Amino acid sequence: MQIKNLTFASITCAALLACFLAVPARAEEVKAGDLVITQAWSRATPGGAKVGSGYLTIENKGSAPDRLIGGSADVADKVQVHEMTTTNGVMTMRPLDNGLTIEPGKTVKLAPGGYHLMLLDLKSPLKKGDKVPVTLEFEKAGKVKLTLDVQGVGAQGPAGASSSGGKMDMKMDMKKMPGGMKM
Repeated sequence: MQIKNLTFASITCAALLACFLAVPARAEEVKAGDLVITQAWSRATPGGAKVGSGYLTIENKGSAPDRLIGGSADVADKVQVHEMTTTNGVMTMRPLDNGLTIEPGKTVKLAPGGYHLMLLDLKSPLKKGDKVPVTLEFEKAGKVKLTLDVQGVGAQGPAGASSSGGKMDMKMDMKKMPGGMKM
């Protein structure tokens, strides 16, 4: 009888230990209509900064395009969709007034140096480890709530994500940016 109890206790302890040692889950996956949104993250901002950025991946699994047209967040007065490009060695950033189209069967990655969310007129700094609630607005999928996981100031991607995976529809090559500048 003691051997059975010892075995049960050992299995129970091993199961509990596995739960505590499990690798933390990656950023949430949010589904909205035909869209799947993953890897939502942001960078920490220095104190006094009035702008922040948000990055994520949007996959359109449907047969019709959808368009990211904007968003909102309690931490900022405005959330806009922006694009950063380099033309003739000059880097420019501009809001996409007509939004960002996600074609059917395609994946669009909002990442440093390309498409991204701009969080304007921040009410407080974004701190590493924060979870920032954001509501995105899509033309067809409507309003979609998600959370940006705030990484360090110079982060190039979300924690736990490989920088080489996934499809990317960006209009610029980070290696060609002058002076290695990054957003």
